[in-house]
Amino acid sequence: MSAIDIVYLWVDGADPAWRARRQQAYAAWTQAHDGKLALHGNVAGRYRDNGELRYNLRALEKFFPGHGHIYLLTDRQVPAWLRASARLSVIDHASLMPAGALPVFDSGHIESYLHQLPGLSEQFLYFNDDVFLGAPFEPALWFGAAGDGLSVFTESAPAPAFDDLRPDVAAPVNCATLSRHWLSAKYADYVHAPCLYAHAPRPMLKSQLHALEALAPEMFAGVRQTVFRAWQTPALLPDLVPRWMVYMGYARQQTLDPLHIASGADDAPLALAQLVERFGELPFFCINDTCDEAEDDDPRLLRVAATLQSLLPQPSSFEKAPASGA
Repeated sequence: MSAIDIVYLWVDGADPAWRARRQQAYAAWTQAHDGKLALHGNVAGRYRDNGELRYNLRALEKFFPGHGHIYLLTDRQVPAWLRASARLSVIDHASLMPAGALPVFDSGHIESYLHQLPGLSEQFLYFNDDVFLGAPFEPALWFGAAGDGLSVFTESAPAPAFDDLRPDVAAPVNCATLSRHWLSAKYADYVHAPCLYAHAPRPMLKSQLHALEALAPEMFAGVRQTVFRAWQTPALLPDLVPRWMVYMGYARQQTLDPLHIASGADDAPLALAQLVERFGELPFFCINDTCDEAEDDDPRLLRVAATLQSLLPQPSSFEKAPASGA
């Protein structure tokens, strides 16, 4: 199988310069877009760096050492611990997106440009940094064998369905509504599956993202107008892209419930214990920061960090050596 590149988005919400840009942009945006912010669209937890990327790279190197090139998309930021490597490129938003669109704080906007990364492999995996590999990577599971298409994973629970986009529902639900509207209008025989896609690494085909953008330029243009996550402009990669690929026969849909841990939930300690027990057998897992406006030293966040350190103590080749005396 040819190389499978890896793409991450990363942000450090504690960086004073970045925080000032966010505050200034949000003040201007809300004046022009009152009532349009998506649910949880600008909480601190969306941008907080809990060290996930460091452990994500450790999991990647542990479970998929044969991965291709890594692309790390950032806004004028580089993790302090990141070591320069020929296998990893830090890509600034400004080198991928038009200057007039910046700064951008909506991941749906940023990820609409992934297929335009120079040198990106045809098959690639897109990760949010809170989604981790949890078992040895099996290319056939993700990208198929003998031309049977890549895999996209759905949750088994039925998804709530609404006729229209709504300001009071989670972003994945609005993403599914948008997909149903566009696909039903485009294809008379389209049948919408009442499910949501799992918080998982997302296998992608670069050529098909280009093809979909050519089919739906207005959709891509729309999401590229956002600055913050807006409920009226859902992201495209989490739902529309996989549904379209399934309809076109490029992907096959599989039900696979991941271990999804919400760090702010009452059952987080139990879920983290399950992670420890099942680590090495889970194709993937997600630790979603739902502590919203909590301080960085919140015990719930420290519990997650301790668990990740216990599971993945070995530094990856992408980490600088510890400072002397550290």
